[in-house]
Amino acid sequence: MTQPNLIGLVAAAMVAFAANSVLCRMAIGSGYIDAYSFTSIRVVSGAFTLWIIYCISQKRITSPVRNWQTGLSLTTYMVFFSLAYQFLDTGVGALLLFGSVQFTMLLVGFWQGERLSRMAWAGLLAAVVGLGLLLLPNENATATQPLYAVLMMIAGIGWGIYSLLGRGMIDPIESTCGSFIFCAPIVVALSFLNTEAQHLELNGLILAGVSGVMASALGYAVWYAALPHLRAISASTVQLSVPVIAALAGIILLGESLSGQLILACLLTVGGLAVVLVKR
Repeated sequence: MTQPNLIGLVAAAMVAFAANSVLCRMAIGSGYIDAYSFTSIRVVSGAFTLWIIYCISQKRITSPVRNWQTGLSLTTYMVFFSLAYQFLDTGVGALLLFGSVQFTMLLVGFWQGERLSRMAWAGLLAAVVGLGLLLLPNENATATQPLYAVLMMIAGIGWGIYSLLGRGMIDPIESTCGSFIFCAPIVVALSFLNTEAQHLELNGLILAGVSGVMASALGYAVWYAALPHLRAISASTVQLSVPVIAALAGIILLGESLSGQLILACLLTVGGLAVVLVKR
């Protein structure tokens, strides 16, 4: 693969990852759809799209292998991600999600015997301080609601575990498709169990579908096409751009405010994690 093509694939994947935050916040925050319905439509549409891609790759209609561990961790991410974005700004949510993903992977590495240098520990401390800043009141005297921050962190832990389990994927598209198919009936059942809170408008349906088909299914497919051509450190560090892209998109598309606190939190968290990843 040529360098320009690789750069294009990576850029498209990062935009897709950030788009999930923007689309979710736009749909749920604007009241077009409830969190459970958004998750159901996103997962079902994503599963169907991935299944079509998988069948095309296999040149026959077939069913992918399903793994309950990856399926359950993906379900955790999907559900708590949508619930958290009911009351989180796009950039704040993306930063909490991304930070939790990286912390989860670092903790697992530490548990497996990996040790960090002093510089890496300093970067990790900076990242923790950056995430902590998000919970403090800003210049508008508002603060991130702790409950929804915790929900997003749980989503990040789910995605981090899913990423770790996916390291040994033989066929990433098959594994991802199988995980989505495992996840689909669970999130649909949760949606039916919360019929009192159900609310669905056409705009919400479209945004959830775009998130499932374009930002999730096709975004993951593009990322997996690029991964074999990236070193591990490159694959990790390039994802540092996702919270920044999401925050800028939230400001431009949703009119969210750019506070000095958010800028500082981004610099500390993204910069600190970059140091940790490079030193590893």
